[in-house]
Amino acid sequence: MLSTLKPAIVAATLFVAFAAPRPAVAQTKLLRFPAIHGDRVVFTYAGDLWTTSASGGAAIRLTAHPGIEVFAQFSPDGKWIAFTGQYDGDEQVYVMPATGGEPKQLTFYPARGPLSPRWGYDQHVYGWTPDGKSIVFRSHRESWTLGKTKLYTVAMTGGPAEALPMPESGAGDFSPDGTKIVYSPLYRDFRPEKRYSGGMANDLFIFDLKTNDAKRILDHARSDRDPMWIGNTIYFTSDRDGTFNIFAYDVATAKTAQVTTSRTWDVRWPGSDKKGRIVYELGGDLLVLDVKSGKSTALKIDVPNDGLWKRASRVSAANQLEDAELSPKGERALFSARGDIFTAPIEKGATRNLTATSSAHDKWARWSPDGSKIAFISDLSGEEELYVIAQDGSGKPEQLTSGGKAMRYAPEWSADGKRIAFSDKDGRIHVYSFDDKSLKQIFDAPRDQVRDYAWSPSGHFLAFSSNNPNNARSIHIWSDAGGPNGQLRQITDEQFNAQNPVWDPDGNFLYFLSDRQFAPQISSFEFNYATNRTTGIFAMALRKDVKHPFPPESDEVAVGEADKVTEASKTEPSPKPAEAATATSKPALDKKSKDLVIDFDGLAQRVARVPLEADNYDGFTAKKGHLLYSVGSAFFYGRQGDRKTSLRLYSIKDRKETVLADDIQGYALSGDGSKVLVRTGQTWNLHDATPAGATAKKAVSTAGLMVDRVPTEEWNQIFNEVWRRYRDWFYVENMHGFDWEALRKQYAAWLPYVAHRSDLNYVISEMISELTVQHAYVEGGDFQNPPRPRVALPGALFALDKAAGKFKIARIFEGQNEEDIYRSPLTEIGVNAKVGDYVLAIDGVDLLPGQDPYMHLRGKADRPVTLTLNSKPSMDGSRVVTYNPISSESDLNYLDWVNGNRRRVAEMTNGKVGYLHIPDMGGPGIREFIKWYYGQTRKEGLVVDVRANGGGNVSRMIIERLRRKLLAVNFGRTDDVADSYPDGVFIGPMAAILDERSSSDGDIFPAMFKQAGLGPLIGRRSWGGVVGISGRGPLIDGGGISVPESGMANTKGEWIIEGYGVDPDIDVINDVKATIEGKDQQLERAVAEVMKKIEAGGAKYPKKPAGPVKVEKR
Repeated sequence: MLSTLKPAIVAATLFVAFAAPRPAVAQTKLLRFPAIHGDRVVFTYAGDLWTTSASGGAAIRLTAHPGIEVFAQFSPDGKWIAFTGQYDGDEQVYVMPATGGEPKQLTFYPARGPLSPRWGYDQHVYGWTPDGKSIVFRSHRESWTLGKTKLYTVAMTGGPAEALPMPESGAGDFSPDGTKIVYSPLYRDFRPEKRYSGGMANDLFIFDLKTNDAKRILDHARSDRDPMWIGNTIYFTSDRDGTFNIFAYDVATAKTAQVTTSRTWDVRWPGSDKKGRIVYELGGDLLVLDVKSGKSTALKIDVPNDGLWKRASRVSAANQLEDAELSPKGERALFSARGDIFTAPIEKGATRNLTATSSAHDKWARWSPDGSKIAFISDLSGEEELYVIAQDGSGKPEQLTSGGKAMRYAPEWSADGKRIAFSDKDGRIHVYSFDDKSLKQIFDAPRDQVRDYAWSPSGHFLAFSSNNPNNARSIHIWSDAGGPNGQLRQITDEQFNAQNPVWDPDGNFLYFLSDRQFAPQISSFEFNYATNRTTGIFAMALRKDVKHPFPPESDEVAVGEADKVTEASKTEPSPKPAEAATATSKPALDKKSKDLVIDFDGLAQRVARVPLEADNYDGFTAKKGHLLYSVGSAFFYGRQGDRKTSLRLYSIKDRKETVLADDIQGYALSGDGSKVLVRTGQTWNLHDATPAGATAKKAVSTAGLMVDRVPTEEWNQIFNEVWRRYRDWFYVENMHGFDWEALRKQYAAWLPYVAHRSDLNYVISEMISELTVQHAYVEGGDFQNPPRPRVALPGALFALDKAAGKFKIARIFEGQNEEDIYRSPLTEIGVNAKVGDYVLAIDGVDLLPGQDPYMHLRGKADRPVTLTLNSKPSMDGSRVVTYNPISSESDLNYLDWVNGNRRRVAEMTNGKVGYLHIPDMGGPGIREFIKWYYGQTRKEGLVVDVRANGGGNVSRMIIERLRRKLLAVNFGRTDDVADSYPDGVFIGPMAAILDERSSSDGDIFPAMFKQAGLGPLIGRRSWGGVVGISGRGPLIDGGGISVPESGMANTKGEWIIEGYGVDPDIDVINDVKATIEGKDQQLERAVAEVMKKIEAGGAKYPKKPAGPVKVEKR
């Protein structure tokens, strides 16, 4: 088997033969992102733009490119189409004639991404300005976090993009006279959420472009989105009635009326002609709504697509490799990749694809001890079952089990080849017997899964570990003797974590890993501990008469007859430790039964530590006379560990450790222990499993891992694999009350029309979002997008001085050049650039007013760039500066925002109140907390800001520190300021700020802040998504899925937060106009609440008491 460092759980799959034949009527479905003008409709199909008559019919292709083209919008006069395209790798705004032609690129600032489907696309085109001169699009360019975007315009003739005034905005549409815009401040267009009522549910506002006033016009508990302004009516979509439908808001009367009444399918991506028609998606079709009559007409459209993305092709599976093993003697490698099982030669011969099907996910392949067969798990039957196949590829796979209803894990052969053990997602271990073709369940874990089962050398015992209620693992041994289902014994206690049991090939010991080193690391910021290098390797003597595996060593003189003594014999040592260990008074195997003998009485006490220092051991196995294991770094959050993972070989006889390979990602040992297959990155090497194996290695090629991919078969398989993962892993068995099987059938009807991998993601997203749960995500897949360009960003913003016809530096991000993530190129030593300088040329090329400056910076991120600058708009007296670019400015945007908030708080409180922002609850978030918390613990008050916190898993660490109470103080002779007991205590009043984007663990933090009584919550209700997710391994084409697996409940046993969010104690909306004017009302209110408590007395450290006088009076 492939041993890896803390291996991720590999995916389960499901195949059901439901795919229906394409209807005889020439009608194409899954037409996406439509727009309408006059007698034409434009839409995306299979990643390309097409146009057809507004009454339906045959479509005409407009674009053909490996990248995706989406969000086509007609110009007001109908002559042009603007769209978002990936021609140069990332998403940019393009314009082309409505009848087709060469697209012109209008934007060049690097798009964020590639983004997960739930985030949609950057540079998202929404329409045109009413005068038809500019395109309206949404961008992340000034944002530090995903989803927090703004609307921009760019002239169709080219030039710099200009931001609309709204501080944050998603979808928007201009009023007919161009003086106002209806918009949603939040961007949620691609979120797989239905019937969502959390804090981030979209509301619609009308923004006055002259006065900067914003008026909320819709404030329903559910989302109101996709605004379209036609005459005096604003049309939008909402699922306020349970399904997304079109509604109409009368601007004059402020009344809302429902227009469409779909009950099964959701209305998606409506687009208007600004006159009286709306085209929209429904159930895979396009419909045109006449707003006057309220009637919708379905369009029958035939897209004469060449089926490029559905064509069968031979592709490499090397980048979708999931697992590896070796043949018993190491002659061939065994790979599971892209759903097929392969054997590959070490040196000579051809690679064999043993299963060769796109319609099943074959995985967890294991070679039989005699080398004749290969066992594997496959969903070929519709559920994951156990199969075997001849190792030479002859014959068809033989299905050994049936009736499975759960994800299953790796099959492991018994040494005699008569049985196979495997486990499933419910923590059950099953044993299949070839003799009677029976399947028996031998264990059911109380929690989590069992993945480390191992057969004894005789094949009559199975050792494994299982989680206890305290989350420590204990080792168990199952024996096939003792009844129909054998006998089960727990052999280590529940106090100490023990796992990864490995049998001594000679049958004398059971080796295992256990966490028994408790001396911790100590933090440099506070006197607190973190565990590291806790694991030891231990040997458990299976019988009472087994000698100690590592007896005391002593150099002794070899005594013999004088005339036979030679120089060599004088130095010959006494019997080696390994020899002593195998010298037993009772054989390891009983001669009659040929079974391993185990004395269970006192077994747990017969344990010896392998003489190795405790470390971060993993991937443990054994061969005769040696132990193999990986040693890695402790987990560092947000940066690389302090050392690469290495594969090591320990000689029991010599008690010496040898490094076989460094920087490994996994390894597999041959059955006879002679060879080891090692993965380093995407490279595989075969080593001799000996101390000399570091240099005795051969490269193993994966070039022959080719599959004959049939995309439609893969897409069917992936759809069902996702469906079953949700069936198996969703956090509540009742699937929120929905009929999950019926939903599969409903959305499976779309599969015959899937023509591109993005279509499949859309279908899956629509299906899983029916569960009304957050965190239901689909990721990636087999796309063939061009490489994204890297742009040489300067850490500054450019603005066009229209009067001078030249660009200027409008802003330079201040940065913190001590930290690489906050390096600001134009502030580095020796770079003479300042705000207000004219930028006359980039790399010697004149910068013209009709250009986007970033077009001159594309593809240059890996080298220095020169700017020609001057204080005036001419070359006379100009200077040339050189900067070392960065490829993203999001971190600098973040730092500028945070520093501005910190300065504002300091100014409002005369330095009394501290401020820290936590951007997420992952690596960056805990980094920022550590960076800013400890230095502000002596402030009189503290504002903790978790607005737009994207979640993670460290909120518990932060809450633990914030809720510490001062129990005592400590003074030294020279100290006037006390040290706190415990360390890192903040004793002053606190307040936390949250908003609609406080998400996931960013929801949990404010909830626990309130629960702990740390202070008031200020701001807006949070997102409301706290059912934690896991991926459960890749899909066969490299895509992924997130399944909500673990929900949060309160101490009363009630589900909390999910689908609703966390209410603030004080609800404060940041007024749009006030925000434009530079105010932050949420921050101001939080400061006011903290200052109120400070002024009421606050909390202060005690002063140093007078020295005690201990002289007794006489």
